[in-house]
Order: sequence, then C-alpha cells, then structure tokens
Amino acid sequence: MALPRDAMLLRVFIGGDARFHHRPLYEAIVLKAREVHLAGATVLRGPMGFGQSARLHTTKILRLSEDFPLVIEIVDTEDKIKGFLPILDSMMPGGLVTLEKVQVLLYGEDVKHAPA
Repeated sequence: MALPRDAMLLRVFIGGDARFHHRPLYEAIVLKAREVHLAGATVLRGPMGFGQSARLHTTKILRLSEDFPLVIEIVDTEDKIKGFLPILDSMMPGGLVTLEKVQVLLYGEDVKHAPA
C-alpha cells in the first residue's frame, strides 16, 4: 500500500473498559479501520491518565478496574481519515479524538511512497 509523505494521524483517547456491541471499543475501532482499508492502526496502553472528568485511570496492581487509558493511532491520507470519522462517531460513547497532519517516513527495501 503506497502512503503519501503528507498524511493525517487520527488519535483516539478512550478508557480500556469502553465497549461497542459487547466487544472492547479499541478492538472494534481497529478492526473497522482494517475493514475499510486504512493504512495502519496501533493501540497504546497508558499506565496512567485522566480526561475531562478528572477521574484518574491507572494500571496499578491493586486496582481491579480494567479502565486503563488507551490511545488508538490511525494513519492514512487526509481524505480517508476524514471519511472514517462518521464511522468512528457512530462507535464512540465518549472520549477524545484529535487529528493532525503528519509526514510519513517509511523504511525498508520494498517500501514505496505514493507520488507527492
């Protein structure tokens, strides 16, 4: 898959206990991104964080909650990311989403950028 040097990064901040149709929300988002052929997605688990509610989310051993902070990063062209937003809107019960323009640098012999 050719990805242009100028692309867009979609970042989704959610709690680990968020669900979509009886499945973890992070899993549902990544699978949907793959289904619609976005270039790539990664889920990052944070050891600690808080959001608008100021409720602290942590992965400390003594906590029984699974509500650790998660960040899902998805990269592709601006058009494809913006086309994914209505799908994401229908999946999100709450959370924070950010968009930023990024430059993609790919490494490896078989990696090619799309024409700029």
